[in-house]
Amino acid sequence: MNITVYLASSTGNDPKFESAVKELGTWIGVSGNTLVYGGSKTGLMGELAQSVLQAGGKVIGVEPHFFIDEEYQYDGLTQLIVTKDMAERKTKMIELGDAFIAFPGGVGTLEEVSEIMSKISLGHLQAPCIYYNLEGYYDDVKHFLQQMIAKGFSSAEKQQGVYFAESLEKIKELLK
Repeated sequence: MNITVYLASSTGNDPKFESAVKELGTWIGVSGNTLVYGGSKTGLMGELAQSVLQAGGKVIGVEPHFFIDEEYQYDGLTQLIVTKDMAERKTKMIELGDAFIAFPGGVGTLEEVSEIMSKISLGHLQAPCIYYNLEGYYDDVKHFLQQMIAKGFSSAEKQQGVYFAESLEKIKELLK
């Protein structure tokens, strides 16, 4: 299975995230799944790719050309796909993914996972979208989605396939 993971190109200020991303990457690597991610060597993105590769797994990076110009790419990936821009990158990452995980990240992570949720809601994507809710990081997103239902702007049916997992064990369960 190709698991697309959206996450930060920085490490943040809580070492628990770095530890958890390494644990996620090791599991992806040893489980025979393939990581699809943004291709960067920096921050949590680099830690994730490195842990998958060290565990013997495959990693496909998808990076826009302007990041290559800045030398952000992780050299040594199984495959690096270079796109003309961020829009093409998002499309390619969705095409390659069988499941999608939003690890804690910033605005870019939120933007990318929002497109996954939209495609699920419209019935254009039949794949799990999992928010890795470490330390309650995505509690406000969870509440916001519940609010959408409560106010009649969404429904439980349209959000079917969107999950929140507080641990790697829960993610493993959801991806069985």
